[in-house]
Amino acid sequence: MFTQERRDKILELLGREGRVLAKDLADQFEVSIDSIRRDLSIMEEEKLLKRTHGGAIPLPNVRKLPHPPSERYGEGNVYQNAIAKQAAAYISENETVFIGGAAIHFVLLKYLPKHFHFTVVTNSLKIADTLKDAEHIQTYLIGGKIKPSGNMTDALANSLASQFTIDLSFATGGGLSVKGLSTATPEVASFSRTIAENSRRNICLAEHYQFGIDFFARMYPLKALNMIITDEETSKEEIAKIEACGVKVIVAESK
Repeated sequence: MFTQERRDKILELLGREGRVLAKDLADQFEVSIDSIRRDLSIMEEEKLLKRTHGGAIPLPNVRKLPHPPSERYGEGNVYQNAIAKQAAAYISENETVFIGGAAIHFVLLKYLPKHFHFTVVTNSLKIADTLKDAEHIQTYLIGGKIKPSGNMTDALANSLASQFTIDLSFATGGGLSVKGLSTATPEVASFSRTIAENSRRNICLAEHYQFGIDFFARMYPLKALNMIITDEETSKEEIAKIEACGVKVIVAESK
């Protein structure tokens, strides 16, 4: 197989699977892992993909839309589970915690503490519905215009959010860089800022593919975050960039 044919196949795999690993590609195409790394480096230079630690992901679009609810709310991948499990350990008894309506927030629910009482504030119908029968959790739903995702982030939701004081907020977004946390729409960015401004602690849950990415709408700068929890695929270089800005990064092990 010629080099260009191999690279075309890599793009095809990336489009179908959403992520490729250098080791798997080397085995599949029966070439050295150095050859694959060279392919990925050149393809990144040509703006065909974005390299990650151990592989590559599609080049993100700054206006990428969220996954539909049918894809968003599931068991989660190994990285989301590792991050969520680590994050849940930071919840304390009687705290008020904000949990949004992203995929990783839904994964977080199965790791929530069960041995003490606390309060959850959410803007997600799915999150609220899942928690409504938990006797040890008092759940408050922020209202507003309901989007197809089941989340509410409009002006009414923003106004209601400003009336709460949150002990701990679990933030997430489409991209995370030295410029801060960002997302696809200004409406969501504005709502997220309100939550962050009214929270005593903000912990960001970010998978490796979100690092070094700036989406369309800026949510808030890194200084608004107390901590970032990520997975073991995040490169040491990206972590160093964030920590140089004064924000602690915790790597959650998936094993």
